[in-house]
Amino acid sequence: MSTTVLLVHGIRSSRTMWRRVAHELRGAGVASIAVDLPGHGQRMGETFSLAACESVLDETARRAGGPVLVVGLSLGGYLALHWAARTSFPVQGVLAAACSTRPRGVPLSGYEAVAGLIAHLPDHGMRLHQVMSRWALGAEGAREASDGGVALDVMGPALRAMHAVDPLADLARLRVPVWVVNGTWDHFRLEERRFVAAARVGRLVRVRRAGHIITADQPQVFARLTRSFVRAVQQ
Repeated sequence: MSTTVLLVHGIRSSRTMWRRVAHELRGAGVASIAVDLPGHGQRMGETFSLAACESVLDETARRAGGPVLVVGLSLGGYLALHWAARTSFPVQGVLAAACSTRPRGVPLSGYEAVAGLIAHLPDHGMRLHQVMSRWALGAEGAREASDGGVALDVMGPALRAMHAVDPLADLARLRVPVWVVNGTWDHFRLEERRFVAAARVGRLVRVRRAGHIITADQPQVFARLTRSFVRAVQQ
């Protein structure tokens, strides 16, 4: 039975951020399903929680109807590890991208503080998000990130939920291959070697000329990596 790739987006974005990657996978004959997490995209009205995210991923794996390889970026990477370490669905591997710093201590509390300040802006930070997205991701990447809606109000609940996430423990629980993928310019790769060491079967992959949102900077490269991982787990 063929493997279906589950694509899990980052915070504030939606499944549309995977548009170019999904197109490349489809062209190579690889089935994929991009999800909307609670509080994002078509689920914008739903409450974000770890349990709700697990339910969405369970539902998506059920739709796949067979073995899955879960690919997550940033928030989606942490959630992919968290879910795969607990689910009873047949997960063949996890590609955890742009999530190689533990969400705790100063990095997380600092992120929460900044998000809290932005939330008090008159537009809740929409204009700032638009400017920064276009600057960091380029025109097409910014469109992909925002076409499904920009989930500004989810920042608080999502970041609070991250306090209960322990990616190193999740990596240690997983018995399937894990690829830790980071852009060479990404500020979230500070502990990448520690993450790989925590995995039973881990591999570190660095994508050159890519920042935090690898799918915007190098979508074709990211899709090729995903295809390579699918082939590897199917052998």
